[in-house]
Amino acid sequence: MIRAYKFLMRPTVGQTSALGEMLRDHCSLYNGALQERRDAYRHVSQTTVRYGQQSAQLKDIRAFDAERQGRWSFSSQQATLRRLDKAFAAFFRWIKGGEKPGYPRFRGAARFDTVEFPKDGDGCRWDSTPHDPVTRVRLQGVGHVKVHQHRPVVGKVKTISVKREGKRWYVVLTVERAVPEPLPRTGRAVGIDLGIAHFLADSQGNFVLNPRHGRKTAAKLEDAQRALSRCERGSKRRRKAVETVARLHRKVRRQRLDHAHKTALALVLAHDVIAHEDLKIRNMGKAPAPKPDPDQPGSFLPNGARAKAGLNKSINDAGWGVFLAILNAKAECAGREVMAVDPRNTSRRCPACGHTAKENRLTQAQFHCVACGHRAHADTVGALNVLRAGLARRKARPA
Repeated sequence: MIRAYKFLMRPTVGQTSALGEMLRDHCSLYNGALQERRDAYRHVSQTTVRYGQQSAQLKDIRAFDAERQGRWSFSSQQATLRRLDKAFAAFFRWIKGGEKPGYPRFRGAARFDTVEFPKDGDGCRWDSTPHDPVTRVRLQGVGHVKVHQHRPVVGKVKTISVKREGKRWYVVLTVERAVPEPLPRTGRAVGIDLGIAHFLADSQGNFVLNPRHGRKTAAKLEDAQRALSRCERGSKRRRKAVETVARLHRKVRRQRLDHAHKTALALVLAHDVIAHEDLKIRNMGKAPAPKPDPDQPGSFLPNGARAKAGLNKSINDAGWGVFLAILNAKAECAGREVMAVDPRNTSRRCPACGHTAKENRLTQAQFHCVACGHRAHADTVGALNVLRAGLARRKARPA
């Protein structure tokens, strides 16, 4: 089982400067490798440069520029080249799948914020000893940096990454650990229905309110963006405005993560089986296709883009994808079972008689079966149908 730990680093002034230089030099390596691939394809008969060729050049690059590239870990520079190689692999995979991805882009120094060390002990060392109250991570070219370790690391450290978020620095550990002992069985199962009006409704009639963290911060964010647009590029005032906008976004992300962790933990502690809809969140957030006007060439008919944009914003603010990922991770650690079921007609099928019709759902919240007269909250009905579909799938699954 692979798990990740993220801890705040407390570097000194000199270490902060060295960490910034490390990101800058790795960014330069990334951009140089990207430029080599572009030039080879354009000017040398569409030649493709691969990771193995660029990795073989690292020794010469480090010898030529010993002051900048030679001071950093060789394996971390290889990881940066692999990062570029993965970007190209994803680019061609999306093209083969019929999508229209963007070509891998050059990274600005402000947008390159992570350096990975593929192996603990190779250019880095996680130093957490029981007798030492201060935890440190040793980074080649930087030194021993203090870390605020707020929880114990269980398992063997595999990779170490250094990440910059605004003015803060974090260390991210990827740890391989044994599967923990499962929690005691509760004998209960639940179906959940994710939504906008309520973040979550379960099959027992309970609701979890949607905190709408993004909407609550929208006014402050608009003011910060407006102030940023009035700043002159390259000025000190603009840098402060950029940090203000970034700080608001980080706060919303942390609030969203906190809500997702607490909600998922409550579900995992109380139930053995959790069923949810298999939502295609990426497709749900797409903008509607334009509708050309046949009577007026070059003009378009209304397609509900404004209303869909508001819905997309609410879906992104709810953070369903993050919540489901956290739910699956916590369930795996606790020995619980999470299953995704087909979401079609879950809020239109009557849980009492099984009649399925569009007319059963009167409004967003009201469900009234036209066949048997059963009334309930539409989200609760959806959660009940999700639970039944999950249990049926679980029963039919071969042992």
